[in-house]
Amino acid sequence: MRSVAVLALVLSLTAAGCSQAQTNPPAAKGPVSVDPAFDAKVRKYLLEHPEILEEMLAKLEEKKQAAQTAKMKQALGENRQALERDPRDFVANPQGRITLTEFYDYRCPHCINSAPEVLDIVAKNPDVRVVFKELPIFGDVSDQAAIAAIAVKRAGGDYLGVWKDFMAAKPLDAAAIERILKAHGIDPKVMTTHETEAKKQIADAHMLASELGIDGTPAFVIGDTLVPGRDMEAVKKAIAEQRAKKA
Repeated sequence: MRSVAVLALVLSLTAAGCSQAQTNPPAAKGPVSVDPAFDAKVRKYLLEHPEILEEMLAKLEEKKQAAQTAKMKQALGENRQALERDPRDFVANPQGRITLTEFYDYRCPHCINSAPEVLDIVAKNPDVRVVFKELPIFGDVSDQAAIAAIAVKRAGGDYLGVWKDFMAAKPLDAAAIERILKAHGIDPKVMTTHETEAKKQIADAHMLASELGIDGTPAFVIGDTLVPGRDMEAVKKAIAEQRAKKA
C-alpha cells in the first residue's frame, strides 16, 4: 500500500510539472514553463520500473533511521550524568565499569518477566553497574510502588529485595505494597515522609525518558545503545560490546 501511495505522489508531482525548468527558473518574470515531454518520460519510466519505489522507500527508511540514531546518541551524551550518575537512583554493583540503566514499571508485564534476568545480570556480572530508574506509567498503584521503593532507598532499606518482591507480587496493589514493606522491616509511613522527594525524582525520570525518546517500559540503555522492550539478548549483546571496548 505504501508503494502505491508513493507512486501516486510521484506521478502527481510529475503531472503537476516538476521539471528542471522549475528547479532553475529563468530570471525573467512571468509563468514558469513546463516540459511535457520530460514529464511523460518520467511517468513512463516509473510505470515501467515500479521496483524503484521500493528502493526509494528503503533509502528513505535508512536515512530516517540514521537521523534517529544520531539524535539518540546526542541525547544520550547530553544526559549521561542524569542517566548513569544520579545519586538518588539505586545502583547494584556500584563499582562496575560498565553501566546498564533500566527504566521500568512494577506493573508492566514485560518488566515483570524480565526481572529475573535483570537480577541474574546483577548476580553474575559484578563489572556491570545496574542503575534502577523508576518510570511508573500504569496508574496510581504504579506511582505508589515507585514512591515506596524510592522511600526504601532513602531510608537505607533493602531496595533490591523490595524491587524483587514488587515485581513478583500478584497482584501488586496498595495492600501488597504495605505488606512487602513490613516484610522488609520498613514502616509504610516512609512513603509519606519521602513523598515529595520521590515525586520529584519520578518526574525527573519521565523528563529524562522523554529526552531519550523512551515511551514505554522496560527500556535499557548501555553506552550509546538503547534497547526498548524485553529484548534481553540485545541487552546482553550490548553489555558484551561495552566490555570489549573497555578491555
